[in-house]
Amino acid sequence: MKRLIAALAVALFALLPYAGIAEDPYDISVIAPLTGPYAFLGNEEASAIAVVQAAVNKSGGIRGRQIHFTIQDDQSVAQNTVQLLNASVARKTAVILGSATVSACGAMAPLVANGPVVYCFSPGIHPPAGSYMFSASISTADYIVGTIRYLRDRGWRKVAIMTSNDATGQDADRIIDEAVNAPENQGTVSLVDREHFNLSDISVAAQIARIKGSGAQAVIFWTVGTAFGTLVREAVNGGLTIPEFTSAGNLNYAQLIGYQSFMPDNLYMMAPPWAAPSAFPNAAFRKYAANYLEAFKASGIRPDEGQSLAWDPAQLVLEALRHLGLDATPSAIRAYIAGTQGWIGINGQYDFKAVPQRGIGIDWLVMIRWDKDKQSLVGVSKPGGAVR
Repeated sequence: MKRLIAALAVALFALLPYAGIAEDPYDISVIAPLTGPYAFLGNEEASAIAVVQAAVNKSGGIRGRQIHFTIQDDQSVAQNTVQLLNASVARKTAVILGSATVSACGAMAPLVANGPVVYCFSPGIHPPAGSYMFSASISTADYIVGTIRYLRDRGWRKVAIMTSNDATGQDADRIIDEAVNAPENQGTVSLVDREHFNLSDISVAAQIARIKGSGAQAVIFWTVGTAFGTLVREAVNGGLTIPEFTSAGNLNYAQLIGYQSFMPDNLYMMAPPWAAPSAFPNAAFRKYAANYLEAFKASGIRPDEGQSLAWDPAQLVLEALRHLGLDATPSAIRAYIAGTQGWIGINGQYDFKAVPQRGIGIDWLVMIRWDKDKQSLVGVSKPGGAVR
């Protein structure tokens, strides 16, 4: 009898979960350019993901289970992004975060027509409503519309542009043309010179000379990273002194400070609200922005654009999993995010029904100027880019 009881006890014990042995962490795939020309952006996104992971796990994880973000390097090459995506799809992944560029996310989009959910970190991708792809932050189109609005209101209405010969530059060319030709700008804003360059170019002296001779009152340099450094350096060398505007992709403290020796005195960017929270009346957002900065202090990080692009997508995905459970399907996650309204993140207050696949629009942008002496950001516009 004793042997029978012992055998039954062993059998019953085997059916029970092992006390004190935690489940494996729930894994979420992240694709980011940790090396290559966009590494400055990918590494900032990875640092934000690390802070999110530490914070959520410290608070108990999701439904009592720890979270782990597996970050994979696509080396700034869209072909690598596709390979990493296919590997995640083969593992039946429900949701993927990243990658960081228009070309990478553009390559991913047709491959996820039926899932999984992909939350791209690039504001330059424009997913169709109802798709499985979402895009981070405010649309590139809104950044450019706000920039043209600010230029018009400041009276800098003769504008030159220089864009790269890649997908990002082509997208910017199209949107700039649309913004300049919008009814509010017709007859007031004109493009007096249009220049292009290759990302690998080490000199753009000829283009700068043409801009200088065009009569432009301001110039838009629409590129990021090392290419942006080339443009502003060549502008200084070429004696270009007009106000310079660029993408918020260059809102990178390490880069801006690193380019200090040739940084212009009048560099402007349309930026998301975290860059100048006092410009926005929403008290709940301003509190969130303060808490966001505090979250990075322990890591010694001064968060900028890269961190902000990854922060809200990661938090929104985790919010979906909290509500739906960790066995949520791609279609359920997509539906949850697509129906989100009123959620406050570092890029503002989201409403995915009003702004499908993105949740946030031009009213959450502000024009900022880089104060190179104080190495800080200064808000110079009302929300949306109108001059104060």
